[in-house]
Amino acid sequence: MTGLPELDPVIHAQARLRVTATLATLRGNDRITFPRLQDILQMTAGNLSVHLRKLEEAGYVEIVKTHHGRTPTTLVALTRRGRFAFEEYTLAVRALLDPPQTEEKQ
Repeated sequence: MTGLPELDPVIHAQARLRVTATLATLRGNDRITFPRLQDILQMTAGNLSVHLRKLEEAGYVEIVKTHHGRTPTTLVALTRRGRFAFEEYTLAVRALLDPPQTEEKQ
């Protein structure tokens, strides 16, 4: 084993990485509506729902269903755990791309 960091398999899937990276741009307690997230990511509602469910099961996102007047609204946010996992994932990717140089022994 080379000691290289492992990438979080929940985040590593391309669609979930895009979702997580987008949600990570929100400030602390900010949320985004499902249709807005869908529009930003250019994903179908079904595809986005599947990936959000996987992230929610891991505790990385919080999904709140509410109403704005009489209109149902789904809000999505990255949890504290999700933000930490994304930061760790980012560090792991950087470590893989730029591993520390080791001196060769003579």
